[in-house]
Amino acid sequence: MANDYVALAFTLIIGSPAMLPVYATIIWVTVGNGIRFGKRYMLLAEIMAQTALFSILLLTPYWQQNPILSVTLIITAAIVPFYVQSLLSAYEDARRRAEEASLAKSRFLAQASHDLRQPVHAIGLFLASLRDTGIDANQSQIIDRIDRSLHGVSRLFRTLLDISTLDSGVVTPQVELFSLEELLTEIVQQNDESARWAGVNIRLVSNQYWIEADRSLLITMVQNLVSNAIKYAPEKPILIGARRRGGQISIEVHDCGAGISDDHLPRVFEEFYQIRERGDRDVEGVGLGLSIVSRLAGLMGLTVNMESRLEKGTSVQINGLQQHIGEHPSAAPAKIDRAMPMQGYHVVLIEDDRDVLAATKTMIETWGCSVSAFTEIPVTLASCDLIITDFDLGGKVTGSDCIAHIRTLLNRDVAAIVMTGHNEHRVRHELKDDAIPVLMKPLRPAELRSMITSMRLRSGQMH
Repeated sequence: MANDYVALAFTLIIGSPAMLPVYATIIWVTVGNGIRFGKRYMLLAEIMAQTALFSILLLTPYWQQNPILSVTLIITAAIVPFYVQSLLSAYEDARRRAEEASLAKSRFLAQASHDLRQPVHAIGLFLASLRDTGIDANQSQIIDRIDRSLHGVSRLFRTLLDISTLDSGVVTPQVELFSLEELLTEIVQQNDESARWAGVNIRLVSNQYWIEADRSLLITMVQNLVSNAIKYAPEKPILIGARRRGGQISIEVHDCGAGISDDHLPRVFEEFYQIRERGDRDVEGVGLGLSIVSRLAGLMGLTVNMESRLEKGTSVQINGLQQHIGEHPSAAPAKIDRAMPMQGYHVVLIEDDRDVLAATKTMIETWGCSVSAFTEIPVTLASCDLIITDFDLGGKVTGSDCIAHIRTLLNRDVAAIVMTGHNEHRVRHELKDDAIPVLMKPLRPAELRSMITSMRLRSGQMH
């Protein structure tokens, strides 16, 4: 800074009045140092600038002969930097308030999503139990419609939780090796009911790719794409597959819907952007699905491309996945038969919400399991084949603590499942055990039954 001002003062003294425009550089240097280094350096730069200007005044006859000009330049050099600094301070205050408001919004969305998930989760479980009570065809149709509406609400909550988690900045990709075909098969199975309700036929093209990526984040991305295809292309076929592109793997989702016009296509990945034309039918959602896909792709170093033609359909590709070449882990077991009996399988259920506890217990018992239900960690326990626990149990106790306690009581690693309305990454980080499945609320009964059956098969207790 001292060198800058000495050089500028020397230039103005030697070259004045021809070098008078160099004065602007003094203002620029003073403001620049304040912006780069803060208020303290702005004050120091201002002192140096005024020292340089008074030195020029004392040593330059032209400045002495034009006192009004000299005073104007000196006052300007004093006022402009501090005015700029005040503007910057106001901008920083406004930016900080905006960030605090955004963080508060994210916290509100996360908390509201979590709190509303509990009753929706309980309603879904009671509906599943109600189906098994010998109802007639008309009642079954009503329950089916309630279930369909509830499914839409569940997807909305998952979207809100995803966006609030991304806003919090805590999502860090965890790379693992997995079969892409198994992942896509799982997504197709999860969307069976939604596709049936919409009259959609989902076709999965088989592949043998093994990739290295964050499995849960990739599931969220593909799930959003498939949900969009089902939502905007009802009664049309959907094709899901993968192919090699430039040495990397791409996941592709194709539908035969109405397509997207070129006017809307550049904006579809913006938050809350929805294509609405006069007379369009109402479609559930708030316009966050593709935004979540785009943001997760950025976190994972992937790209997302969309191509669409009106009245022909839309194609979305997730590009940049790394294929694993070499030995693969043993393949997962074939699709589980959900009709397998569960008699004699002892489940310990821990859930602090009494409505959710009652609904879950009733439903699991209809599948043939014997259930011991608790609202807090059991003090004593004689036996247990499977632990199903909520993650937040109150009193600073978590599902992780519950699982550890029961395993200590029984002196063995009992199989466990965790259900939660919080972010899956946060729960997995606290569990520190990849062998424990994490199921997100609101939970589809078929997901829970499939997981219980899978855990029983894994423990070798299926007869």
